[in-house]
Amino acid sequence: MGGLFIWFVKEKTEMEEIKIELSEGKEITVSKGTTLKEVASLVGIVDAIAAKSGEGRLIDLSSSLTTSARVEFITPSSPEAVEILRHSAAHVLAQAVCELFPGVKVGIGPAIEDGFYYDFLKDTPFTQEDLKRIEKRMREIISADIPIRRKELTKEEAIKLFSDMGQDLKVELIEERGGEVVSVYEQGGFIDFCRGPHLPSTGFIKAVKVLKSSGAYWKGDERNPMLQRIYGTAFFSEEELEEYLNKVEEAKKRDHRLLGKELELFSIPEEGGPGLVYWHPRGAMIYQIIEDFWKKEHLARGYKLVKTPHIARADLWKASGHYEFYREFMYTLSIEDEEYVLKPMNCPLHILIYKSKRRSYRELPIRFAEMGTVYRYERSGVLHGTLRVRGFTQDDAHIFCTPEQLPEEILGVLDLANHILSTFGFDRFDVELSVRDPAKKEKYAGSDDEWLQAENALEQALKKRGISYRRMEGEAVFYGPKIDIKLIDSLGRGWQATTIQFDFNLPRRLGVYYIGSDSKEHPVFMVHRAILGSLERFIGTLIEHYKGAFPVWLSPVQIIVIPIADRHHPYARKVAEVLKKEGLRVEIDDRSEKVGYKIREAQLAKIPFMLILGDKEEAEGNVAVRNRLKGDIGRFSLEVFISEIKDLIDKKALTP
Repeated sequence: MGGLFIWFVKEKTEMEEIKIELSEGKEITVSKGTTLKEVASLVGIVDAIAAKSGEGRLIDLSSSLTTSARVEFITPSSPEAVEILRHSAAHVLAQAVCELFPGVKVGIGPAIEDGFYYDFLKDTPFTQEDLKRIEKRMREIISADIPIRRKELTKEEAIKLFSDMGQDLKVELIEERGGEVVSVYEQGGFIDFCRGPHLPSTGFIKAVKVLKSSGAYWKGDERNPMLQRIYGTAFFSEEELEEYLNKVEEAKKRDHRLLGKELELFSIPEEGGPGLVYWHPRGAMIYQIIEDFWKKEHLARGYKLVKTPHIARADLWKASGHYEFYREFMYTLSIEDEEYVLKPMNCPLHILIYKSKRRSYRELPIRFAEMGTVYRYERSGVLHGTLRVRGFTQDDAHIFCTPEQLPEEILGVLDLANHILSTFGFDRFDVELSVRDPAKKEKYAGSDDEWLQAENALEQALKKRGISYRRMEGEAVFYGPKIDIKLIDSLGRGWQATTIQFDFNLPRRLGVYYIGSDSKEHPVFMVHRAILGSLERFIGTLIEHYKGAFPVWLSPVQIIVIPIADRHHPYARKVAEVLKKEGLRVEIDDRSEKVGYKIREAQLAKIPFMLILGDKEEAEGNVAVRNRLKGDIGRFSLEVFISEIKDLIDKKALTP
């Protein structure tokens, strides 16, 4: 009965009872002061864990009904349930640590995408043995089914409470974030400053696992003390936990950092600087294949390729507003006593190309596209292989159009994104439409009419193409609404890829206009868009999605020729030359090793096809073919093999 709506009907204030109307048309009458837990029991929702008010605010089941309201009960099947579960599990973690390590100071403990963490100020790092003890104690706390109770204190009372406990970090948080009334949650003697909501008791957590620990600066600031962060995860069943742990193990095998090294695709040498990727020959080949495909598809759709410098005067970034709002992520340098900036994005530079001459409405739409390398300062602690770097290449494009052209342009971007991403083997997506908060219009650039037109163009394009999406109220950036498309990989994980972003701010700041049919200047509608996002991140995604075993058309080496003995080397070279002339990527393994060893090496290198050449193959002028997935598939004439593999490449088949 999850998701059941309850309406609290207004009654005269002097009555002691209120009438509750259910969405199904049923009615019950309860006394004022009845808790949500009691109401859930009365209407038969036995698995309720929390509730949601009509305004969307999550509340505890212990809350009493004192005013009219609309409420939705949250059950384990509700979208919000896992976050509540994991937030509560973080409190269980903190309780276990405080009991096992008296005197430890507690920081914050939020739910995150795959679990939760909690930060602790402790003189020495947690050991693996410590983590085992902590998990054991957590399970004991869960088995005890300890009630989780909410209390409200004045800010002064809360500060005194945590000061008396010696919890300085909590006092700091209350002073910064606490209002006149502060909520705390208590379970088995452990008390935490928290807005909630939480599970009714610890026993609702059915499966928990402590995963790892690491260091983390208090509030993410390097000037603050280093805390010890413990990560964990929790589920409503042991089966879900087991499935998650299996997925984690599989993800480790797909880690692009390990595979990138094993397959000799890239490295990030310490001598070169953190967050800066060095593409090795095989990785650079994949990079080039993607770039060539990207350019071909864009040129076919009317995009014009541009190329811009890696640096520009700081004055340009000041005029665009980036210098003011983005300065901490920029790299600057001084040239002839003038400040320059390594570009963190390409848009102002594309605008300069647009503004190089007056543009008529007859020229629009103009679509500039660039594989533009940009540089952004990221803290060393968040750098992660090729997924989070300091220097990366965006498949960037900017569309300059009239308001009337807008709907068709958005459809064109969606179609292009679908074509490109599906070609790479992605067929599941998570799509979000971020729009402004209608109650805070003053915080956004652009007029009401422009926002309505832009939001409507995005929404109608998604609907016209039958794309499911979530509308994210208030999630638009101040300069325009946007569509974000996340790829769902073979393990069900989401990866940020396509972004389609309107911009009402930059064209005005930099004076971007077109001359209309009335011979007057009109503000241009500008769309920022990237299909793949960062090439570095996208290639890392591909590595993990395919576990390094790329489709034939993407494989840096498509064929490896393996002569059985030294006397077969001349024939192997002859075969390789024919394949190369056909535009195929081929290598020869002519080492003095056994054939079985060479095959295993080729298999580990995830090369799609192996051609085994011996006396019989040379005598008959054919090749023995071994497929990466299927094993030996027989002997073929070289012409037939070439025809078959080229057909796979032309079709961009996902498996060999």
